[in-house]
Amino acid sequence: MLMLRIMTWISLRLGRRIARSVLHLVALYFVLFSPDSRSASLSYLPRALGRPATWLDLYRHFFCFATTIHDRIYLINRSYDLFDIDIQGKENIRPLIDEGKGVFLMGAHLGSFEVMRAIGRQVPGLRVAMVMHQDNAQKINDMLAAINPESSMDVIPLGRIDSMLQVQERLDDGMLVGMLSDRTLGDEPMTEINLLGASAALPTGPFRMAALLRRPVVFMVGLYMGGNRYQVHFETLADFSNIPTGQRSQVVNQAIQRYADLLNHYTQLAPYNWFNFFDYWQSVPASLDENQHEKSDEGSK
Repeated sequence: MLMLRIMTWISLRLGRRIARSVLHLVALYFVLFSPDSRSASLSYLPRALGRPATWLDLYRHFFCFATTIHDRIYLINRSYDLFDIDIQGKENIRPLIDEGKGVFLMGAHLGSFEVMRAIGRQVPGLRVAMVMHQDNAQKINDMLAAINPESSMDVIPLGRIDSMLQVQERLDDGMLVGMLSDRTLGDEPMTEINLLGASAALPTGPFRMAALLRRPVVFMVGLYMGGNRYQVHFETLADFSNIPTGQRSQVVNQAIQRYADLLNHYTQLAPYNWFNFFDYWQSVPASLDENQHEKSDEGSK
């Protein structure tokens, strides 16, 4: 937190261009002295690039990550004019906002979700509440307070008795409820997907929540494209408003496959924007494999 405050002071007093010079040192540090993160990057980059990764690729990966974290300082302080943001797929989100019935906005640890703050002028009525695990919610609130005490984010912590009720209240109020759905922090049901040619485990909870609450789902990604440029994409993911009787599992599985396809597409479109720095490609533990549980249930019937 101390380093965050120091970096915030440097960034706001000296400007983005000068402050970015520090990021080169940060990226170089992780390339040289963070073996776990380096190993995770080397596991991912060849899959996304379609070729062996070089030291320059590693550096670009870490620098892209550092940049999106650094740019949060300006986005949280509403310095939106510093950025050139291209929004694609507004036609996929605008009608849903106008209906006022609430929408699930599913993202990933891919690019910057924080850039959502800067596009309100181009997409009026964009009000977002984020769903996240309670520990992460506290960290996010602490980070926001350290950067700008007047800034705030509507955060719904998971793991509480009233978490689902809070989600439904925000949706009923016409808000967008955002979730980063590519990572799990606990013993949640998961399913196996194909990501960049290999098996990876994906939590099913976010998709089942959207299906249970019968809302449309839009995929959102804010890709860092270099310099001060970001590219925001909205893609139709699923519409759970009218699920045929007895087909919830099938519709959820279709949505998960669509999500996996979008991850495959955008990781290859902007390969240095993938920010899961751990061993992502691993099989689903048998105890958490939701598909196996469903097959077992069907067999017992």
